[in-house]
Amino acid sequence: MALEPTLIACPNCGKTNRIPAAATGHPRCGSCRQDLPWIVNAGDDDFAVVAEQSPVPALIDFWAAWCGPCRMVSPVLDKLARERAGRIKLVKVDVDSSPGLSRRFDVQAIPTLMIIVGGRVIARQAGAAPAGVLRSWLDDALAAHRT
Repeated sequence: MALEPTLIACPNCGKTNRIPAAATGHPRCGSCRQDLPWIVNAGDDDFAVVAEQSPVPALIDFWAAWCGPCRMVSPVLDKLARERAGRIKLVKVDVDSSPGLSRRFDVQAIPTLMIIVGGRVIARQAGAAPAGVLRSWLDDALAAHRT
């Protein structure tokens, strides 16, 4: 299982940082120490470590390269992850290369989004939705979980 780090430019100072796929805390810029967006890929082999054992809520995006609605939703999810740096982890799962996860979570349509906290799915959304709807869905699910 090779957990590949991703490179993320700090929104605050612009410095490029290597972001681990899995860690006990959450990523901060090595230069200015600001929270960084945590956007990673996961698949059948590393999903448990990357998403289910995440120290922060994980927003899971089941997608495929050939899916038009997936390509429309992806920038919105990236923006949500940037806006909530340090508070969520965006985990992208390519359904074509991760059939086991697709079966396990009964993904019938893509994009399918889920929020996992402490290894449990607390919310699920199928299909593309406008940015405002996705933002509200995410915030409402996280707020309901905290109470």
